Amino acid sequence: MDSDRLLGDFLRARRETTTLEDAGLSSMGRRRTPGLRREEVAMLAGVSTDYYIRLEQGRERRPSEQVLGALARVLDLGEDGTDHLHALAYPWTRRRRRPASRIEPAHPSLARMMESWDHAPAFVLGRWLDVLACNRPARALTAGLEHSDNLIRLIFLNPDAQWYFAEWEKTAYEKAAWLRAAAGTDPDDPFLPELVEELSSASDEFRRIWARHDVRALANDVKRLRHPEVGELTVTCEAFTVAAAPGQQLFLLHAEPGSPSERTLSLFSEDATLDAGPAASRSIPRSLPALGPRVRAASPPVSWPTRW
Repeated sequence: MDSDRLLGDFLRARRETTTLEDAGLSSMGRRRTPGLRREEVAMLAGVSTDYYIRLEQGRERRPSEQVLGALARVLDLGEDGTDHLHALAYPWTRRRRRPASRIEPAHPSLARMMESWDHAPAFVLGRWLDVLACNRPARALTAGLEHSDNLIRLIFLNPDAQWYFAEWEKTAYEKAAWLRAAAGTDPDDPFLPELVEELSSASDEFRRIWARHDVRALANDVKRLRHPEVGELTVTCEAFTVAAAPGQQLFLLHAEPGSPSERTLSLFSEDATLDAGPAASRSIPRSLPALGPRVRAASPPVSWPTRW
């Protein structure tokens, strides 16, 4: 990634996904290109068209706070997108000490505390969605899944993921948007380009989603999962920032009290035979992913909104 063009690339991508209706403009017939035109964004933001073009082309990279606020409003970026826009324009304000390697160790106290929990799956994520540590129920939940050491590689590089995550496309958008948000905190990070290149080379879906420049902080969410031994379950994923370890987040999975999913989730704590451990050799049975299309056909396809 060319760090000098990150701001311009982001503005262009978000402009192309912003409709006339989003910007409060009236349509005047068919348009040959999607989204807003550059002159329309410039007019709505109160800047000259030439200045806005220089921003997109990377020839102007330090807009004022007032201009950034106007662009965030015109492009309807929301809180996460606005933070990302400011981080791209003023990267030196968000610098942090870079680790010696991409995969950092989980904070020792946090890892010890989490490992002692046996009532719910829990794991620690690094800034690039690497799984830094997890407890026994979490290992059981993902036993045998290739690339389970990194959530975004699991989603885009493992064919089984489209069966395992019942709403795979929604999950894929969320994780790519989180990675984009994390990238804004340090655009010169040496490890991000390697990860993006690996995913882009192997996944057409990742390239398509990454090109949208969607930005979203990783937050609490509800997930529908399919497990080859216990079936389908719905879990809520709670995210917690780790103050003692910047860049790391603690995730805890739980289900609605009294629900079938809660009873199913308890099996991962009670039944040691479900836990294949860190060196799991089992995999999802080859017959199960074949059920995926029939399962998906039974419910409406995911319709992801064009705006966050």
